[in-house]
Amino acid sequence: MAADEGDVIMVEPDMCMDELEREAETFKEHGNMLYSKKDYSQAYSYYTQAIDLTPKNASYYGNRAATLMMLGRFREALEDSQQAVRLDEAFVKGHQREGKCHLSLGNAMAASRCFQKVVELEPKSKPALQELKNAAAVLEYEKIAEADFEKRDFRKVVFCMDRALELAPACHRFKILKSECLALLGRYPDAQSVASDILRMDATNADALYVRGLCLYYEDCIEKAVQFFVQALRMAPDHQKARLACRDAKALKAKKEEGNQAFKDRKYELAYRLYSEALAIDPNNIKTNAKLYCNRGTVNAKLKKLPEAIDDCTSAIKLDDTYIKAYLRRAQCYTDSELYEEAVRDYEKLCQTENTKEHKQLLKNAQLELKKSKRKDYYKILGVDKNASEDEIKKAYRKRALMHHPDRHSGAAAEVQKEEEKKFKEVGEAFTILSDPKKKARYDSGQDLDEDGMNMADFDANNIFKAFFSGPGGFSFEASGPGNFFFQFG
Repeated sequence: MAADEGDVIMVEPDMCMDELEREAETFKEHGNMLYSKKDYSQAYSYYTQAIDLTPKNASYYGNRAATLMMLGRFREALEDSQQAVRLDEAFVKGHQREGKCHLSLGNAMAASRCFQKVVELEPKSKPALQELKNAAAVLEYEKIAEADFEKRDFRKVVFCMDRALELAPACHRFKILKSECLALLGRYPDAQSVASDILRMDATNADALYVRGLCLYYEDCIEKAVQFFVQALRMAPDHQKARLACRDAKALKAKKEEGNQAFKDRKYELAYRLYSEALAIDPNNIKTNAKLYCNRGTVNAKLKKLPEAIDDCTSAIKLDDTYIKAYLRRAQCYTDSELYEEAVRDYEKLCQTENTKEHKQLLKNAQLELKKSKRKDYYKILGVDKNASEDEIKKAYRKRALMHHPDRHSGAAAEVQKEEEKKFKEVGEAFTILSDPKKKARYDSGQDLDEDGMNMADFDANNIFKAFFSGPGGFSFEASGPGNFFFQFG
């Protein structure tokens, strides 16, 4: 008896389903073979074809999840593993893979629930028990990092995030926290690298945009930094860190520019105040603050406040020990303060960093000034300026020679007599050098006076004194009593 239409309708679908399942199984076997050969992209394609034919087979989703995990596509793998356990509540590998995906993405709590489910299904599962420990470790690293961030112990936060990322390599949250701390530690290239990796995968990630902006902000590229902060706020209007950073960046840029303008206008007191206000905006912005300190140091130098100028330049160098301009400014202030050894050290540092012709000459000049400073300062001995005229030098000698002449102090204590004799001799030396244009030129240029045949050890100051005061307008000594003399001018 022939089958009626109803029988045919019921039998044909059953036959087609068997064929579909056999074909799907073939795709799965191909996928398994490719997976074993580590050709994960092709394996993914075959598992997908198997799922398309039989979309309610939990193991196919589990296999594809495993492949996606090997490809680093953990969010997609999580979806497949979740679908697998929805189709089969007792699918141990499905729960295991879901837990691994959660853990890799940084959701340690959800991962723990999945691994606990595996332990319920297979109490002796060593992998699940180990993964539970891993999840607990990640939670502990998160807890420690959160506390250390509040303490501003950014190095320890980076350490904790590195350990956590070993167990949760796809967690953007951990990567962002690490990159933010790297930026706060001044490791801008490392921080930018982490943030850029995230943005390549997710160009709308507000946290990564914020960190990119933070790096630019701390590298004194404030205008570009503001652009990233604004973009982050477009993606996440409630992003508090981006909002605060944007505010500080704009305020810092404006205050610095106001200070620069005041300096150009020679309003140095105003410029000092504006730079000081800018320095108070964000102590963490090392590079910008280094420039602000150096700028304020320049203002102090203009105001003739050399110790304060040196302190500001030193603060700039402490923040950025590669800051050439701060070294140049401080070295000049040291020179102006006659602190030549310190000036030489700064110029030597500059030559080590940038061995330019200009820096070499500055070092040579400072070394010459240092050499000159270690000799007797004949200008200081006579009490005249380095630009004193011939008449001023003569007048100064007359005054000092009379003041320190031994005969004037013959009745004083032996120690006083000895000191006055020494000063009298030095006054004579000073006059001998500074009254002779050639000797003066050699002295001013730092050349060795011994080359002129002058031996100051055998120098007789009395001869200079007598020669200076002899003739019309000279004077003679006359005794006013035992051991006492007075000067009588002609």
